[in-house]
Amino acid sequence: MLSENLLNKLNTQVTLEFYSSNLYLQMSAWCDYKGLPGSAKFFKEHAKEEMSHMQKIFDYIQDTGALAIIDAIEKPEIDFSDLKNLYTTTYNHEKMITKQINEIVDIALNEKDYSTFNFLQWYVSEQHEEEKLFKSILDKIEIIGLDGRGLFMVDKEIGNIVIR
Repeated sequence: MLSENLLNKLNTQVTLEFYSSNLYLQMSAWCDYKGLPGSAKFFKEHAKEEMSHMQKIFDYIQDTGALAIIDAIEKPEIDFSDLKNLYTTTYNHEKMITKQINEIVDIALNEKDYSTFNFLQWYVSEQHEEEKLFKSILDKIEIIGLDGRGLFMVDKEIGNIVIR
């Protein structure tokens, strides 16, 4: 059985994952509006992935006999100055999610809730991959640039990234 503290943190994470999905869907719309089909496709797929992250935590809470609660979802940001700003925002968001996951892992370990600790290991690994992915995109933007053909090349490269 989940402690009240752990349950509250997991429910907060459900809401954060839901927000992440909405944020990435909004980013997809922004990219599409700006004529960046590769990034639009990438973020639309990433929004689906974030929704699956939310569903896993939601189901885990329910499987423990506790009540999963979805709180109010904050409205995502809708405008970005350019593609670099968009991916910097995403990278910073993923670093915040990693911090939240690590806090939940710490609570599970301190409470000796090894089942939840074990469940969360997938998220620890996933967040490592998420940060690595968005850092690599920012590195590509830095190397290629966004002037002239650079924007086209970066967007095309991003469109070829396969979301697992």
